[in-house]
Amino acid sequence: MPGTEHYRNVKRHKVDTLPGVLSIRVDESLYFANARFLEDLIYGHVAANPAVAHVVLLCSAVNAIDMSALESLEAINGRLKDLSVGFHLSEVKGPVMDRLADTEFLKHLTGQVFLSHHAAMDRLAVVNGVQRDDEKRSSNATALPVAAAPNLRS
Repeated sequence: MPGTEHYRNVKRHKVDTLPGVLSIRVDESLYFANARFLEDLIYGHVAANPAVAHVVLLCSAVNAIDMSALESLEAINGRLKDLSVGFHLSEVKGPVMDRLADTEFLKHLTGQVFLSHHAAMDRLAVVNGVQRDDEKRSSNATALPVAAAPNLRS
């Protein structure tokens, strides 16, 4: 949302976007019932937007992750790596981060884990060579269009 550090659905709100970055917010825990949907959603958007260089998964609402979802995250990371697309996480809750840390996933993650989504967008703007005016730094809410889904809304 312009003038804030808040990130909202581009189909519902007036937002600024950051070229080359696909930002997806997950609105519930990741588990076997929605893991494959997340894979398909990400692959579909990356295939439809060849300019995507980074995918950021906003995890603020993710309270838990099961083995099926972990396998999906690993598959997403591997497939995006093959496409030279970085995969990042933001706002991962402590218990979920603990779960990820107990696996090999973080060691193979092609991108970074960011404390805040705003920090992710700021960093990726720099990586993409986008100059962000200091006075308007928080007005550059970013996302590419993401289809709303029953359990994974943007």
